[in-house]
Amino acid sequence: MLRERFHEYGLFLGQYLRNFRSTGAVLPSGRWLAAALSRYVGGSDGRGQRILEVGPGTGAVTRTIARRMGPADRLDLVELNDAFVARLRAALAEDPIFAPIAPRTHLIHGPVEDVAGEGIYDVIISGLPLNNFTAPEVERILARLGGLLKADGTLSFFEYIFLRHARTLVSGRAERARLRGIGKALAAVLGPYEIRRDWVWPNVPPAWVHHVRFSKPPQS
Repeated sequence: MLRERFHEYGLFLGQYLRNFRSTGAVLPSGRWLAAALSRYVGGSDGRGQRILEVGPGTGAVTRTIARRMGPADRLDLVELNDAFVARLRAALAEDPIFAPIAPRTHLIHGPVEDVAGEGIYDVIISGLPLNNFTAPEVERILARLGGLLKADGTLSFFEYIFLRHARTLVSGRAERARLRGIGKALAAVLGPYEIRRDWVWPNVPPAWVHHVRFSKPPQS
């Protein structure tokens, strides 16, 4: 198990160095962050949830999702990185934690824009490094995730605490403008629709998890 975990860390670090923009972290999400992101998975009283995880990476959060899923729940995973997709396929075939959910899990190799449908997911969990993108990209991603949610569905995503602010202090003009644009794009969603924020101090680095429900009446 320890050897497997070191292999996972090595894979994640390698992809971070090769694909910083789309990976965005040196290590997989820790268990406290995974638990916070998975807060709204499960508890569907047997009706079954449709769950989407965007950017699962090596499956660190997916393991927590798997443990929380009920027998009627279904999971879709959408991952762009080739190495991570191969890792996830192997896990679904071999990892005993994934075995109970493997027949109810669909892996999509591509961007989130490739996920078809509107209003089909009860829960969406995103591990995308939004602070690495442009402001228009963040707006498009959040709009697409909102479109994929059911009317009463919940979107959960994270960002590292104060990272954007810290980067703004040491960046040039163009980078500061990009980061401010991302802040505005996030505020347009979080201001009216955030229902909960979890502070995850034990994560490396510390993070907060935003939980958004678009059915929440906008605040005036």
